[in-house]
Amino acid sequence: MGCLGNLLWLIFGGFFCGLSWLLVGLLWCLTIVGIPIGVQCFKFAGLSFCPFGKEVVYGGGPVRLLLNIVWLIFGGLEMALGFAAFGVVLCATIIGIPFGLQMFKLAKLALMPLGAEVKVV
Repeated sequence: MGCLGNLLWLIFGGFFCGLSWLLVGLLWCLTIVGIPIGVQCFKFAGLSFCPFGKEVVYGGGPVRLLLNIVWLIFGGLEMALGFAAFGVVLCATIIGIPFGLQMFKLAKLALMPLGAEVKVV
C-alpha cells in the first residue's frame, strides 16, 4: 500500500498539503527566531508528500511546549483545522478513508509539531 498509496495521495490532495508545509516553513524562516520552526516544517513537508509507511513519534520538553504555543498562535491552529476538515471530506467515501486518516495524522501534527519525529515503519 505504501508506494501506490503515496502516489494516489499526491494526486488526491497530498501535493497541496506538502506545499502548505513548505510555504509555512518559508514564512517562519524569514525571521531568525523562527528558523527552528521553519526547519521542522520542512521535515513535515516530506511527510506530507509521502505519508504512507511513516508514523510520527511525539516527544518534547518545556522549551518545545513554549515553541508549540507560539506555533499555535501564529498559524498552527488554522493548518490543523484545514487538515481536519479535508480529512472529514475524504472520509465521506469508503475509498477516501485511508487518505482521510492520513489527513487526521497531519492535523494532529499541525497542532504540536515541535518535538515530533517522523519514523519509517
